[in-house]
This record gives sequence, C-alpha cells and structure tokens, in this order.
Amino acid sequence: MSVTDDPAVTVCFVVTIDGIELGSFNTCEGLGCEVVLEQREEGGNNGHLWQLPTRLKYPNIKLSRPLTRETEQVARWFASMTNGFKRKTAHIEARTGDGKKVAQWGLLEVVPVRWTGPTFNPESPKVAIETIEIAHHGFVMEG
Repeated sequence: MSVTDDPAVTVCFVVTIDGIELGSFNTCEGLGCEVVLEQREEGGNNGHLWQLPTRLKYPNIKLSRPLTRETEQVARWFASMTNGFKRKTAHIEARTGDGKKVAQWGLLEVVPVRWTGPTFNPESPKVAIETIEIAHHGFVMEG
C-alpha cells in the first residue's frame, strides 16, 4: 500500500454550505443513496418478478461533534431560515487526522432539518455534543 492510499482511520468531516465553513465534525451518518424498486408480476410467468428502478432516495445526514465556537456558524445558518429560505449546495470533505483530503461529496439543495444541542447534567459529566441533521436532493459530481 502506497502512502497516498493510506486509509482514513481517524477522520473528521469538514462541512461547507455555499462556501461558508460550518467546521469539522467527528461523526457522519446517512451519507448514501438508495434505488427505489417497483415490483411487477408478469401474467403467465409465475417464476419471475420484475424489479424496475423508479427513482433515487437520499437519507438525511447527521453530523456530530463536541461543542465548539463553530457552533455559531450553524446557529446563523438555522436562523437565516426565518427570513425565507434558499436551497444551497453543501460539501462534506473527509480528512485524515493530519488534514489531508480523503474524499468529498457535494450535496444538492441542502435543507437544515434539526439541530440538537448538548445535554448538561452535573451527575454525569460528559463532553458536550451537538448534532445537525440535513436533507439533500442528490449529489453534485465535480470533476
């Protein structure tokens, strides 16, 4: 294995929305897509079921991280929805621990769905974690 093919064992995910960086996140869930199939039975052909692709479905993406100053950027993005909303393009870039880009995904028409702030409980001190959830309408293929 060459040095350039080093697998991303320790990864952070840097998120930008139309060029505005929301910061880096430790976890990223839901990045993917699914082909929705429609099943059709053919009369007289009892041994076969047609599987017809109809559309692509994209799950919501959840990103989590310890609470940082970058939370203010997320708050501004969510607050901007009160004055009307324009769908934006987002990029999620996976980076190694030393900051090298491993992969990047462009997301079309991103919509913020949910922000979950940290839970503060003096009986069980833990790192304060925030999570954002975003919806999108497909991937942007950049060359």
